[in-house]
Amino acid sequence: MGALDTDEVLFERRGHLGIVTLNRPRAVNALSAGMVKAMLQQLAAWADDDAVATVLVRGAGDRGLCAGGDIVAIYKDMLHGGTETAEFWADEYRLNSLIARYPKPYVAFMDGLVLGGGVGVSAHGSVRIVTERTRTGMPETTIGFVPDVGGTFLLSRSPGETGTHAALTGAHLSGADALFLGLADHFVPSENLAALAEALESSTAEAAVGRFAQAAPDSAIAGQRELIDAAYAYDDAEEIVRSLRSLGKSSPEAASAADTIETKSPTSVKVTLASLRRVPGMSLEEALDQEYRVGLRCLAGPDFREGIRAQVVDKDRNPQWKPPTLAEVRESDVEGYFAPLGDRELGLAALGADAT
Repeated sequence: MGALDTDEVLFERRGHLGIVTLNRPRAVNALSAGMVKAMLQQLAAWADDDAVATVLVRGAGDRGLCAGGDIVAIYKDMLHGGTETAEFWADEYRLNSLIARYPKPYVAFMDGLVLGGGVGVSAHGSVRIVTERTRTGMPETTIGFVPDVGGTFLLSRSPGETGTHAALTGAHLSGADALFLGLADHFVPSENLAALAEALESSTAEAAVGRFAQAAPDSAIAGQRELIDAAYAYDDAEEIVRSLRSLGKSSPEAASAADTIETKSPTSVKVTLASLRRVPGMSLEEALDQEYRVGLRCLAGPDFREGIRAQVVDKDRNPQWKPPTLAEVRESDVEGYFAPLGDRELGLAALGADAT
C-alpha cells in the first residue's frame, strides 16, 4: 500500500481489514487537501479489492479522530484570494458521498475530538463507534461558517429539533448524544478499541462490534428533548432566541443556549437555520451541493474570515460580526447564499451514483 502513503494519512491492510489512519496528531488530525485526495483514491481501490472486506478509519495520537478541516490553510487561502479551498471542499464532499455509498462495512472510531470535517469522514459510514471520550459536533457558527460535509443532512434527521439545537449552538456532544442524534451506532469503551481493531482483521464487522459494544450512558440532549422541541420549532432565528429566553426563566439550559447563539455569527445562524429547513427530502448529494453553494458564499463574506481570525489566528475570542445582530441580517441576504453558482456548481446530485 506504500504508493499512496503520505506523512499525513497512512493506509495498510491487516487480514481482510483496510486501515486508514489520519496522521496529524499535533493538529488533532485536521484534514488537508492531500489527505482527502489520498483517501478518495485508496477507498475507491479497496472498494474493488476482494481481499478487503472491511475498512476502518481512526486517528493517530490520543486527542481525537479529526478536529475538522485545516482552517488555518483556509484562512491563508482567503487572504490571498485563492481557489484552493473551493477545490478542497469539492474533493471533501465527494469523499463524504463515497463513504455514504461505500459497498463494504466502513467502521469509524469516533474517539476523542470529532468535529466538522471529522464528522464527514465518520458519521456517513455504516458502523460508527463512539466512546466515553467522544466530543463531537458541528461548531461552524462559532467561526462564521455553516455546517457542511453533509452535516445539515445528518442533523436535519435527528429527533425533533435536537439537530437544530446542535447546529445553531455548535455544542460539543458526548458519545451518548451522538448516538441519540443519529450520528453514531455503537458505544465501545476507548480501552477496547485496539482489541476491536484486531478483531476486525478476521471477523465480520457485525460480529466484531457485537463482542465489544456496550450500553451507552444517558444522553443529556435526550433529556432536554421536550424543551428543545418547543424552543426550536420556529423557522426564524430571532423567534428561537426569544423562545429560549422565555423558557430560560425556569430552565438554565435554555438561557445558556440563547446566550450561546447570540455569540455566534448572526449571518451564520440564520443561514444554518435556512439550510436545515431546506434539506429535508434531499439526497445527501443534493445537500452537499447546497452546502457547496453556501460555503462559497461564506468565503466571499466577512464573517468566515473574521471568525477564524478571532478563534484560531489571533485567538482574542472577540469576533466583530457584520452585521452584528440577528435583527440586522436581511432575509434577502440569507436567500443569496442559496442562489445557483452557474458553472461553479458542484453537481454531485446530477452525477448520482457516479458522483465519486
